[in-house]
Amino acid sequence: MSGHSKWANIKRRKESQDQKRGQVFSKLARAIAIAVKDGGSADPEANAKLRTLIQQAKEANMPKENIQRAIEAGQRRSENLSQFLLEGYGPHGVAVVIDVATDNRQRSVQEIKNIFSHHQGRLAEPGAVTFQFVRQAEVLVPRLAEDQLLAVMDFAGIRDWREEDNKTLFILEPDKLADFLDFLAQKSIEPQKSQIVMRAKVPLELDKEKASQVERFLVELENHDDVQAVYSNFEE
Repeated sequence: MSGHSKWANIKRRKESQDQKRGQVFSKLARAIAIAVKDGGSADPEANAKLRTLIQQAKEANMPKENIQRAIEAGQRRSENLSQFLLEGYGPHGVAVVIDVATDNRQRSVQEIKNIFSHHQGRLAEPGAVTFQFVRQAEVLVPRLAEDQLLAVMDFAGIRDWREEDNKTLFILEPDKLADFLDFLAQKSIEPQKSQIVMRAKVPLELDKEKASQVERFLVELENHDDVQAVYSNFEE
C-alpha cells in the first residue's frame, strides 16, 4: 500500500502543479489581451506593455501558440476586457492592493468583496491604500560577472540592485522595464524573472496565529481567476 500511497501523493502534487500552471497561463493570456487593447497594437515592437508580458510568458514557459492565441483573442474581445486596482484592508488591518483583469467588472468586484467580508476585511476607496506602497519594476538575472555588471549599470532608470544566492536583482522605474529587457537581450543576458510590483513602505509584522489567518486570506485572493496579482504589507 505504501507504493500506492506514494504514487497517489505524486499524482496529486502533479495535478496541483498542472492546475497552478494552467491558472498562471490563463492570467497571463488575459493580461496579454488587455495589453493589446491598451497599447492599441498587437505588434510587440510597437507595444511596450505587450512586449514585457510576452517576456513574462516566456519566463513562465507558456507555449508560443498560447501567447499567439491570447494576442488574437485580445484583438477580437478587447472591448470586453478591463484591468484595474482594488484596495482594501484584510484581517488584522493588513493593507492589500489587488490587480484585477476581467471581462465582467461588476461580477469580479462583488466576488472579491465577498472574500474580504469572509475574512473580516473590507474594500476601501481608491487611493486609501496605495499610498503605503512603492511601485517598481524588478528583474532577476543569474549573478553577473563584474564586467557584465558594469555594462548593465550604464542603463538609465536603475533605482537599485543587489546580489544574493548567485543571482542579481535590479530594481527600476516601472516605465523602463520593457527597454531594460531589450537592453539585456542585446547583451545576451536572459532574465529569470521580470515583473512590476508594489512593495510596502512599512511591512506589517504579525504573530504566528494572526499571520496564518492573513495567509489564508491572501491565498484565496490569489486563487481568484480574475486576480492578476495581490500586494500586501504583510511581512512573511
